[in-house]
Amino acid sequence: MVRASTAASPFDGVPTIAVLEIDLGLPWAGTAADEPIILGDLPVDRCDMVLGDAPALDSWTGDGHPSTDGLADVAYWGGYAEAAHLQFGGELILRHRSQVRGWLDLPLDAARKLGDALNNWEGDEQGWGFIIAVDEHTDFHRFNRASWTDPLRVGAIEVAGYPVLGINWASGDHSMRHRGERPFGQVYPATLQPGLTGQTTTHWMIPPYVPGHDGAK
Repeated sequence: MVRASTAASPFDGVPTIAVLEIDLGLPWAGTAADEPIILGDLPVDRCDMVLGDAPALDSWTGDGHPSTDGLADVAYWGGYAEAAHLQFGGELILRHRSQVRGWLDLPLDAARKLGDALNNWEGDEQGWGFIIAVDEHTDFHRFNRASWTDPLRVGAIEVAGYPVLGINWASGDHSMRHRGERPFGQVYPATLQPGLTGQTTTHWMIPPYVPGHDGAK
């Protein structure tokens, strides 16, 4: 079981993860005084975060890996999206509080051909005003897709027979609050401690944001 407590982002007011607790399914074997055991520390990673058992993480497929099921998603957006929709079609897809046009679960060859057609669209005089993405079905993309409609940007998928949870940090909040990550000391301690039922729990807390204290942990 994974639990999250939230706090409002100091930048846009939406809920953001402030505390993560992960039940490990093991009895507490720490000190008699129940003092937390420090495991290390973690940053809020701009490349997102994955929580799962070791066999799943060993099997994880990320960006650049070939599609694991022979399928891909195609999306496009930007100032000329409506003109492209008249030419190519595509359904509205909600992704993290914004909408794009596109197609889900296309055979890989068809997705690549459609992506090429969009890139070579003769009516494309807009340059960077029209953006196209062909996302092959890797575990990374499947997790991202599972998080598209979640208010905390988290998504659960199965990898190698194990459940895996991904956290997709808001880019704006990350760049303002957590910029610099480990090289600049922006890390937060992860501990083992007893849970509510006496089981061992991993605990990770992001302290409240204090304006003007950019280097504070």
